[in-house]
Amino acid sequence: MPELPEVETVRRGLAPVMEDRRILAAVARRPDLRWPLPERFAERLTGRRILRLGRRAKYLLADLDAGAEGTPEVLVMHLGMSGSFRIEPDAGIPQTPGDFVMARSKAAAHDHVAFRLEGGVEVIYNDPRRFGAMLLVPRAALDEHPLFRDIGPEPLGGGFDAQSLARELAGRRAPLKAALLDQKVVAGLGNIYVCEALHRAGLSPERPAASLVTAAGKPTAAARRLVETIRLVLEEAIAAGGSTLRDHAQVDGTLGYFQHTFRAYDREGEACLNPGCRGTIARLVQSGRSTFYCAACQR
Repeated sequence: MPELPEVETVRRGLAPVMEDRRILAAVARRPDLRWPLPERFAERLTGRRILRLGRRAKYLLADLDAGAEGTPEVLVMHLGMSGSFRIEPDAGIPQTPGDFVMARSKAAAHDHVAFRLEGGVEVIYNDPRRFGAMLLVPRAALDEHPLFRDIGPEPLGGGFDAQSLARELAGRRAPLKAALLDQKVVAGLGNIYVCEALHRAGLSPERPAASLVTAAGKPTAAARRLVETIRLVLEEAIAAGGSTLRDHAQVDGTLGYFQHTFRAYDREGEACLNPGCRGTIARLVQSGRSTFYCAACQR
């Protein structure tokens, strides 16, 4: 499933052709994706202007004007396991640097939703596995919607710092990796980037989460280091265009290449790349997910 950098990469690719554009026609070619589409979905979207394309955790958020509905709403979109967008015709979106190019799926059977926009652009949502989702939520009710009300701070935003992390980890006996995957602690992190951040920060995925908090409830030096490392890993991934694992690709069909700089993830048996370390990357299973780490330098 795409993680924060992949979703942010898609957002940046779509924003130039979707923001401040009116939806001339919306088409829903089936009644559901992972969940049923909202009632009168295509009708409620047609004629409305997309004011802004944002992101919250792993969700894309298209802010819509009030339109004929009379209420500003947000089109909430999730890519699921295999969902992707493509732009037709080519809108001149710059490609992310890299030589890793894969043809996008254009099978009509998997083109489930389409938006025809001002300027002769059509944005098509393709999802072979149909684990994605689209919802319409009143803007005023978005923060209290069940999908968002318990989500933690954005890791690249001002609300995420060592003190906020310490507050969430205090008293937690769960392994550190499991705690970081909890979306209530921090938004948008998934298995890949948690492995990378813990490796770079030199922290064991198995250590108790509460070990990053002092008896007085303050963040330890390790907590401060982890926060900075999480930001660095995510910023690098976004700059590189996200990873290319499984079905993910950018909206113009170009694959990112961050996986070529992974220092831990999917490198079982290879030498640790942390400076001065002579260890080897190992793999263990935590809560059904593979964790890649170096026992020699991650403590």
